[in-house]
Amino acid sequence: MTMPIPGSEAFSSRPVDPDELARSLPSSLEVHTVTQEQIDALDPLTYEVIRHRLWSVTDEMGEALKRMSGSPIVTDANDFDFAISDELGQEVQVGLYNTMLVGAVDLAIYWTLRNRAENPGIEAGDMFLTNDPWVGGGLHQNDVMVYQPVFHEGRLFAWTSAIAHQPDLGGVGLGSFSPAAQDVFSESLPTPPVKVVRGGRLQRDVADLWVRRSRVPMLIGLDLRAKIGANNVGGERLHALIDQYGADTVKAVMKRMMSDAEHRLRGKLVGIPDGSWTATGYQDQSHEGDRGLHKITVTTTKTGDHLTFDFTGTDPQAGVINCTYAGMRGGVMLALLPILANDIPWSAGGLMRCFDLVTEEGTLNNATFPAAVGRGPIGPAWLTGSLIAECLSQMLDRDLELGRNVQATCCGTWDTAVIAGLDERGEQPAPFLSIMMEPMAGGYGARPHADGMDTGGLFCIPMGRVPDVEMTEFLYPLLTLWRREEPDSGGPGRQRGGLGASIAFTPHGTSIPMGLVLASAGKAVAQNAGLSGGHPGNSGLDVVARQSRVAEILASGRLPSSLAEVSDTLEPGQNYASSYLAPGEVFSMTWQGGGGYGDPLARDPEAVARDVREEKITRGAATDVYGVVLGEAGVDPGATAAARAEAKAARRDRSRVTGETRGKADGGTRRIDDNLVEANGAIACAHCREVLGDSAEPGALALGVYDGPPTDAGPQITATAADYVDADVVFRQYSCPSCWTALSSAVVPADHPDLGTTLGRLTVTP
Repeated sequence: MTMPIPGSEAFSSRPVDPDELARSLPSSLEVHTVTQEQIDALDPLTYEVIRHRLWSVTDEMGEALKRMSGSPIVTDANDFDFAISDELGQEVQVGLYNTMLVGAVDLAIYWTLRNRAENPGIEAGDMFLTNDPWVGGGLHQNDVMVYQPVFHEGRLFAWTSAIAHQPDLGGVGLGSFSPAAQDVFSESLPTPPVKVVRGGRLQRDVADLWVRRSRVPMLIGLDLRAKIGANNVGGERLHALIDQYGADTVKAVMKRMMSDAEHRLRGKLVGIPDGSWTATGYQDQSHEGDRGLHKITVTTTKTGDHLTFDFTGTDPQAGVINCTYAGMRGGVMLALLPILANDIPWSAGGLMRCFDLVTEEGTLNNATFPAAVGRGPIGPAWLTGSLIAECLSQMLDRDLELGRNVQATCCGTWDTAVIAGLDERGEQPAPFLSIMMEPMAGGYGARPHADGMDTGGLFCIPMGRVPDVEMTEFLYPLLTLWRREEPDSGGPGRQRGGLGASIAFTPHGTSIPMGLVLASAGKAVAQNAGLSGGHPGNSGLDVVARQSRVAEILASGRLPSSLAEVSDTLEPGQNYASSYLAPGEVFSMTWQGGGGYGDPLARDPEAVARDVREEKITRGAATDVYGVVLGEAGVDPGATAAARAEAKAARRDRSRVTGETRGKADGGTRRIDDNLVEANGAIACAHCREVLGDSAEPGALALGVYDGPPTDAGPQITATAADYVDADVVFRQYSCPSCWTALSSAVVPADHPDLGTTLGRLTVTP
């Protein structure tokens, strides 16, 4: 018998037409569905009761996983998620955990229905396992999904799924991450969907094969069983719901949940003026030894009740900073759920009907096999989400009411540090491996009427938590020297971005060096951008203190509070590096805060004074960035007014002016954002009403433009771009050439697109 050999194209998944998918299924796989008449016949009370019951099922699945898993990634960081999907895989209800995973779950089920329905078959009591990011389910190989078909009276009724990040699944690098990887074969092996439970019984051969690949097999085996247990809980609760209300009623609710989410989002979009908005971002370095910048760009177009996200122009796939189509889609959901659907139940199957993706294969966020994708969710997918969020915020900022959901970019990346070595504290030395989860405490971006939350969490994991320091020290041979919020780390603005933080630790309880793998971005080019003139948040920074004095300091009964106190030999960590940390040395990681909103010179001086008192910003930043002069009694109003006038004069003197202003705008205006308005077909400054250009030609505005060193953005820029990349990186600021209010402020490459492209919000239609 001849067996076909699948090429790489067989292991890829895309959204499908539900009717087409249903027609393609073999006759041996009967599915349960309902008619539109049955959906319309639902009474409101029954609908709400069952809808909330389905919501509670994902919560119960989450509690089951957390109680069974021994991994801090699950128990502390909440880097997992769940979904209940209909018979064809469309997501009906998702968990409030890692929302990026929402963009990938359905893709794996679509692929399974198309490729596993006949051989080995899909039957009651089965569960499948996959970690293939080209198939879907997760965004990189460490995201492992276990999912089950739920049958009722012999027909496929629904699917439940549980997915979580695993600490290590093999490959060259610690934690399955190889900073030098050029293809997927240096990383964990992608596993297409395989039947891990058959007829309700765990397949020992598959389970053994699965855990054999890992450096921490006990954790992997425990998490496998935890996901199976979570699915069992989900299946039992669904069957109980069907027994109580009937299969047709429950299915009608599931279909209506998706339809309601779709209609509510479309209704919101209809009320927003049509237009296009563009955002471009960069990843520093693509792999160990690289010194390049790699671009992702998106143009978001709203037409009627539909969105199109066009990624044409994104750079080709490179090194380890790639994600598959599933990752790109996950990045879109990262932004869309909290910004546009924050008041809509998250029936993702309906929400995803409201947008299209336009993308070129072989690019950073639509990489083709066998690209390295280990950095997928916390590199290109995250950046994709940040750029989508920037576009959506620009779109909503045109409306004062909808603008309440506008937010500058939150912490722009996950700063990865993987450590592994030998724990010698017990009777028998034992190997250990850990991913430092402290960057869970990222800073949130500022809003038009509120500062960003300090160390508030991650935009993509609403229920995430930072680990307990004492528990980390209990589990691993480490001594934490400090974990603290960092002053000035939030992006300056009229509303300040939320603070980031830092941690420093030294080996404690081991006599041999531990391995240290680093992976991050945002050191050379900011990934936590501000909005409407707000500055970006802090740059990330990793430092290893060699030849340190930490042992002597601790022996004297003191805890060090700065790296300068610890050592004179400070080694900045590259974005991607394989290194080590020896006993007596110190590793320090500073992760990112959020971007600011609005011109920092417009911030309430009393808010600046309060920030200084609470050590959110330094006194130097108060004067140099915010133009606020503080005396013994607090704010000095006269000196502050003079300092701010002087700062605006400095903007004028250092800037070149493009185009010519056209006098003051007459008549009524329509808001574009916090700084710009439309008046009689012209674009004008909202503060001084100076006409800057024609709304039909947004790229030809009269603007003050300044390019200077990145540190001109403020003291939050602590990393030196030249340590990481060869490109010229600048602080670029656009200002009104009349009143010199900042319209846009960013740390970008010198060849970054100009205002006409960067601020695509000006390209609007009536």
